[in-house]
Amino acid sequence: MKDNVKSGALTEVTFFILLSVFEPKHGYAIMQFIEEKTKGRLVLGAGSLYGAINTLTEKGWIEPYGEGGRTKEYKITAEGRQIAEKELARLKELTATAAEIIGGGDPA
Repeated sequence: MKDNVKSGALTEVTFFILLSVFEPKHGYAIMQFIEEKTKGRLVLGAGSLYGAINTLTEKGWIEPYGEGGRTKEYKITAEGRQIAEKELARLKELTATAAEIIGGGDPA
């Protein structure tokens, strides 16, 4: 997972994992969320997902949630929320610049 926090650029997978755990979810629900929200463009395998979950937990961007019964759930932390909000702002700026150049505005 090659996230560039200094410039604010996250990988798409990282960003979607953070978005998925704004509400607590277990691993399989995270995979379903990402596949659904990307209309099947991103499909994560269990190994990739759990490697990313471990990395994001180590960074302090997500954390385990609840009693940790049979399935472990995860939720976003305050720091993870800040990172996701910063990425959203970066993407908005990027698309606004692209729209200016390409001409994505109203043709009026």
